[in-house]
Amino acid sequence: MKLDDFDFELAPERIALEPASPRDSAKMLCVLDGAFSDRYIMDLADILRSGDLLVVNNSRVIRAQLQGVRPPRPQRGNHNIGEASGVCIHVNLIKRIDAATFDALVKPAKRLAVDDIVQFGKTLSACVIQRQPDGIIRFTFNVSGTTLDQALEMNGEMPLPPYIAARRPVRDKDTVDYQTVYAKAHGSVAAPTAGLHFSESLLTRLDARGVEQCEVTLHVGAGTFLPVKTNDIDAHKMHADWGEVSAETASKIAQTKARGGRIVAVGTTALRLMESAVDRNGQVQPFSGETDIFIKPGYLVQSADLLLTNFHLPKSTLLMLVAAFAGYDRMRAAYARALASDYRFFSYGDGSLWTRAY
Repeated sequence: MKLDDFDFELAPERIALEPASPRDSAKMLCVLDGAFSDRYIMDLADILRSGDLLVVNNSRVIRAQLQGVRPPRPQRGNHNIGEASGVCIHVNLIKRIDAATFDALVKPAKRLAVDDIVQFGKTLSACVIQRQPDGIIRFTFNVSGTTLDQALEMNGEMPLPPYIAARRPVRDKDTVDYQTVYAKAHGSVAAPTAGLHFSESLLTRLDARGVEQCEVTLHVGAGTFLPVKTNDIDAHKMHADWGEVSAETASKIAQTKARGGRIVAVGTTALRLMESAVDRNGQVQPFSGETDIFIKPGYLVQSADLLLTNFHLPKSTLLMLVAAFAGYDRMRAAYARALASDYRFFSYGDGSLWTRAY
């Protein structure tokens, strides 16, 4: 298929700059077994059945945007390479490499060299250890692990998606709004946005309904916003994200399937990770590592029966995933309905619930 097969026109005012309040009051387009209906996220407690299993991504968004200063460089020998003042550096962390090391997008990247130190506040700093050909800078921080997580909470800002950040500043309330209520594992630089719709009260109602819940972890990288640049989508190379499916979660998924319950993937991240963990028999197995799985039309999803997700960008790999899961024609028809019915799009927008087409 071609990239233009996944294009559509979207007016800027349809991009949600704020989430629905309360969270579960967002609209939800249901595409269930081919029939469309306009509902609300809070209706999930009526739509899902006892014995169904929600699979949620518990990754926690880190405050990945940092403002720092690279101190002045002294003159070296007879070469006039010194600088009288420091340089302001804007850092957007995009991928964690280990407990103390991140890859980042930097402005102005040309003002950084290997071994330069960037100071963020009084106690947090990072050393440039690599300049990559694609312009990405690799930093090692002066603290690691949970200490680094806490330092980022103190010194960083939430990394709102570019289509929001370009139109308004980050606000204090984004630290709550752009985080799921069940977020635990620090590591994402973009939210698993389908999960933003869940409130504690909705989770309580689902539990009372007999809908169970289990967790996976997929740390969402900035690659989720990268455009597809190849006209033939088969030629697109996916970004890699790190994820983990525990033995307990794999067992719970298998038990649910065995008794006839449905697996409900909350978001494309949960679905991508489960599919990365599927064995030859279609069973989700324990998994830990990076995945660059590309789910596009022609791919047969085996792990999930339903998918809850937001409305995605034109020409995006996430839209291709929805087309693979629900069928291309159903995807196009549903998006036409959403566009005609005033649904709100992207990370802070409305949701959609899909049954698998096969």
